[in-house]
Amino acid sequence: MSYTPGPRDIYDAGRGDKSLCDATIPEGIDYEIHETHEKSDDPQISAQSFGVFRGQTAFVVGGLGSSAVGLIGSFAVPSGSLLWAHAAKGVVLPRARVSTRGPAIATFDSMPVRFLSSFLALLAMGATLRVLAADHRPRVIVSSDIGGTDFDDFQSFVHLLVYADAIDLEGMIASPWGDGSDRARHIHQIVDIYAKDYANLKTYSTRYPTPEFLRSITKQGGKDAADLRGWGERTAGSDWIIARAHDEDPRPLWLLVWGGIDDLAQALHDDPSIKKKLRVYWIGGPNKKWSTTAYDYIAREHRDLWIIENNSTYRGWFTGGDQSGDLDNTAFVSAHVKGRGALGDYFTTIAPKVKMGDTPSLTYVLGATPDNPASDSWGGRFVRAWDRPRVEFTRPPTAADAVETFGMIDLIYRVATPRPREARAVLVADKQEFRGYLAADGMWHFLFCPKDTKTWTYVLKSNVPELDGKGGSFTSLDAAPERARQPSALYPHWWTDDPAPEFREGPNPGTQTVSRWRAEFLRDFAARLERCRVPATEAAK
Repeated sequence: MSYTPGPRDIYDAGRGDKSLCDATIPEGIDYEIHETHEKSDDPQISAQSFGVFRGQTAFVVGGLGSSAVGLIGSFAVPSGSLLWAHAAKGVVLPRARVSTRGPAIATFDSMPVRFLSSFLALLAMGATLRVLAADHRPRVIVSSDIGGTDFDDFQSFVHLLVYADAIDLEGMIASPWGDGSDRARHIHQIVDIYAKDYANLKTYSTRYPTPEFLRSITKQGGKDAADLRGWGERTAGSDWIIARAHDEDPRPLWLLVWGGIDDLAQALHDDPSIKKKLRVYWIGGPNKKWSTTAYDYIAREHRDLWIIENNSTYRGWFTGGDQSGDLDNTAFVSAHVKGRGALGDYFTTIAPKVKMGDTPSLTYVLGATPDNPASDSWGGRFVRAWDRPRVEFTRPPTAADAVETFGMIDLIYRVATPRPREARAVLVADKQEFRGYLAADGMWHFLFCPKDTKTWTYVLKSNVPELDGKGGSFTSLDAAPERARQPSALYPHWWTDDPAPEFREGPNPGTQTVSRWRAEFLRDFAARLERCRVPATEAAK
């Protein structure tokens, strides 16, 4: 018998007296084989073995005898291989559930050790075969502006930690945002809460990192935005990105950016060679307006970077989709988060409703095909980016001047009169202040990124009399749908939100590519949180 796993299907294989059962694996997958300590009394359970075919060559990995010894081992299955198992009289592959959109984790559930004369159970000792993401777990560094005015980073850290066994978490970086930007302490506080649930979590998987390890990989990034160059001084965070990218591990290194992109810009400036190893998923949108200089530098000098620039798709995590009953943002927290260990209660105190706007980046890398942003995933579906929009104004713009929403605007002012010794200037828009930069040629630059589609007005505040009070306006418009059919040759690995109208939730492009999976990803999160509440032995009762 044979089968090829497909999306969201359940397969039963090996019913009957068969001496060989195989399954074609569509991608390289790592397997872990565990046995329980239940001893079989059936003398026929012997000489069983697991292995993989490649061509005519079989690689035997381990055997299952009548005495269980725990973890046998793990092995990688090359793409297109056949998974097989052999027993004295026959084998059965228990029910296997494989998802191509959600986290690429499936479990071949063990069958009771009760055997009919017509067949033997493959997993005689109650073994569990766990299927992990292609080419093993993804390597992940998270960079977050945790501690700012928004609570969603705290919530996304709770989600990250209950899924921490499914990834190789290699770094957590506190990135800059506004005043009081020494934010690594907030990550340490969440690790302290995780430590209270660790005893329960590790009963489900030995791959949950220890609190001590998590503290060791927590780094402080830049404490302020980069200057007009887009880079400045190296930080512990930027150095850590470089160090991990140079690790000899052949897997790509995923950098999930939940805030300012400044530490990535610094790392790329200090060592451009790391680009070949990096995969970046950036929750841009509002974060982009606080990292204008760093973004401008990357878009100008590192156009070959592999990056998903998610400016609005992420909103599908908390807007649209199925919000009926307990899937409502507030009802979900009451029904499935509160009372689920220390992490669940902490989540509830942060805010009694779901936002978690950074979480799509993690569910994306846990999907089945993260190297293909055009495919479906809980973290969204994306299109190749067109030329990155950037407009310079050397005169004050008016409402008749149109720019692209989420595009870069450079407002340039020349001052003829002598300036104060410590000249300062900010652009004020929507009651927020954005720093101006004085270039060596005497020109002032005010970089801005409009996050909403509307007519904007701004005014300059400065101790330079010739600048103070100057202002203007401009209108930002959504990218036209045909832009998705104009991929830029300058940015061969750059991806962004799909502007097609059928994937919008209200004014937000691309959001339905996430919100359509809302019931699935929230149910999965609820199941994960249960691990914080009780150990695996109690959950199985």
